[in-house]
Amino acid sequence: MGCSMRVCSVLFLTVLLVACARGEDPYRFYTWNVTYGDIYPLGVKQQGILINWQFPGPQIEAVTNDNLIINVFNSLDEPFLLSWNGVLQRRNSWQDGVYGTNCPIPPGQNFTYVIQVKDQIGSYFYYPSLAFHKAAGGYGGFKIASRPGIPVPFPPPAGEFTILAGDWYKRNHTDLRAILDGGSDLPFPDGLIINGRGSNAYTFTVDQGKTYRFRISNVGLTTSINFRIQGHKMTIVEVEGTHTLQNIYDSLDVHLGQSYSVLVTADQPPQDYLIVVTTRFTSQVLNATSIFRYSNSGGSVTGLFPWGPTIQVDWSLNQARSLRRNLTASGPRPNPQGSYHYGLINTTRTVRLQNSAPVINGKQRYAVNSVSFIPADTPLKLADYYKIQGVFSLGSISDNPTGGGGYLQTSVMEADFRGFLEVVFENTEDTVESWHIDGHSFFVVGMDGGQWSQASRLGYNLRDTISRSTVQVYPKSWTALYVPLDNVGMWNVRSENWVHQYLGQQFYLRVYSPANSWRDEYPIPSNALRCGKAVGHY
Repeated sequence: MGCSMRVCSVLFLTVLLVACARGEDPYRFYTWNVTYGDIYPLGVKQQGILINWQFPGPQIEAVTNDNLIINVFNSLDEPFLLSWNGVLQRRNSWQDGVYGTNCPIPPGQNFTYVIQVKDQIGSYFYYPSLAFHKAAGGYGGFKIASRPGIPVPFPPPAGEFTILAGDWYKRNHTDLRAILDGGSDLPFPDGLIINGRGSNAYTFTVDQGKTYRFRISNVGLTTSINFRIQGHKMTIVEVEGTHTLQNIYDSLDVHLGQSYSVLVTADQPPQDYLIVVTTRFTSQVLNATSIFRYSNSGGSVTGLFPWGPTIQVDWSLNQARSLRRNLTASGPRPNPQGSYHYGLINTTRTVRLQNSAPVINGKQRYAVNSVSFIPADTPLKLADYYKIQGVFSLGSISDNPTGGGGYLQTSVMEADFRGFLEVVFENTEDTVESWHIDGHSFFVVGMDGGQWSQASRLGYNLRDTISRSTVQVYPKSWTALYVPLDNVGMWNVRSENWVHQYLGQQFYLRVYSPANSWRDEYPIPSNALRCGKAVGHY
């Protein structure tokens, strides 16, 4: 359960000494205090969620296979949870930090996450997963570097920058939550922010002739964005843990929940240039800027504002299709990324998931295959582990669209460990959707407009598509994935549009192994919190 600062320090030291004695992978320790504080993202004072008095929160810097001990003290006046967008938590959904797997940290108490970033590299972020807290901040960058000795397919950059960008509301998260709880949708966002601030609040200084890595994540609530740097090209090198073919872009679409790495060379005349993010597929276009400054800059920003694409879906679709896996590059391990021939594996099951926006009991909700998810009174993982009846039912969401009206349900889909799913997301709405699967990376084998059919498989990329954990589905379109079910646990499948997620567009995927072996899944942590019907179970 909880512990005092002094006791926790002794515990961490003991763990460290034991780990060193065993020659385990390195340990990194973090102690975070989560508080409310005044923030001014769009120039208006509002209540934000800070971590160690910072917004955004501290960046996590890790290396493949590191063990992270993150002790989180909840100094808010309501329960709180942190989750780790794109971090796979291999064999360890106990640490995923969503309500389906973890009891919230009560006010005034703490919980220690124990995470190993096993066999993973890349750019990610963490965020608060409960109660629409994400609208108040509480997020930060999460970087996993390659182990020394494993080659990276580009020269070391002169420096790295993290960009956490997205839409923002001037109202507090409690007011926004009340709007949603009342059955209404949110208004259009008030603006965009970069690293917690509005336009021109940050300056990124570079040396002429050198190359820099930008790790870009869309941490917003409702809106896709486009990222670009005035007068400079971007070379894409990594997408959520996959080294890519190094295509060059003038601008890059980043959909909700997605993360990218690009290389930018300071090869222009020495002055200041604009870093720009703008909304995509919105009738009103919002923008935010930062400054890309040469250290020997001879002047301020000049020239026209660098406008990017706005509503062009085909442009974005073609860019998405151009993302390709670098087959010869090493991933987190020395073997090349192309050694896993996903296109030669027979799928064991096809799941079609169609999103919708039903009104249920007079309130706006969002659903997948007609089911609008409602949280149970007990985390599903705990109910499953302790065999507590009446919390959820397996098979409470269909493998295919039902065509019926929406209804409320705590929806859990069952799946077999080491299965190989074909998942087709079908978007019948007029807005872009963004989907995330916790605990897994999937291969994006196809996407197109119109209705998916079995004939659509003829156009799948079965050789060199990227694998990632978050994918967009364009309006009136479909996106198809191959998903290796290589991670036992209870995993959240959700819309990354936080309004849709909050109002029911999510479910849980129970990946099950009958072996009941530590080889397949770690045991319940000794410090696991109990709540709901799990209280008293040990």
